[in-house]
Amino acid sequence: MFAAFPLLALPVLVYNLVAITLVGGFGSTVATQRFTEPLFTIAMTSGSPWPISLGDLLLAFALVVLFIELLKSTTSRRIAIINHSLSMILFIVCLVEFLLAPAFATSIFFLMTLMVLLDVLAGFIVTIIAARRDIDLGAGGEAG
Repeated sequence: MFAAFPLLALPVLVYNLVAITLVGGFGSTVATQRFTEPLFTIAMTSGSPWPISLGDLLLAFALVVLFIELLKSTTSRRIAIINHSLSMILFIVCLVEFLLAPAFATSIFFLMTLMVLLDVLAGFIVTIIAARRDIDLGAGGEAG
């Protein structure tokens, strides 16, 4: 049943937890500041400093999770349909938060919402293509 859980819910959940802890909660407008202030700096070979923020780490984590989700979407098990449905619900929740809550009106959350949308689209497209291939193979096998 864990395979049905959309893993992109994890970075969204982390964002929600950080947003809730802000003064004012979901109505806070300081989310951009919280997510963009540098946590640490890495000295690059060029001598330039590379400031890393919480938003940078969250987006990197979300990209890794998106890759795993895309790999999961290639399975043709029945549980994949449940995963796609839950991912669609997650996208709707993200879209509502982005449009209605000031703490979620950030570029970071927009990009995470876009990743969830890409997961939904990729999941359904891969499932449709796999189903079409199964139908084509089934029809070809009967004719031959």
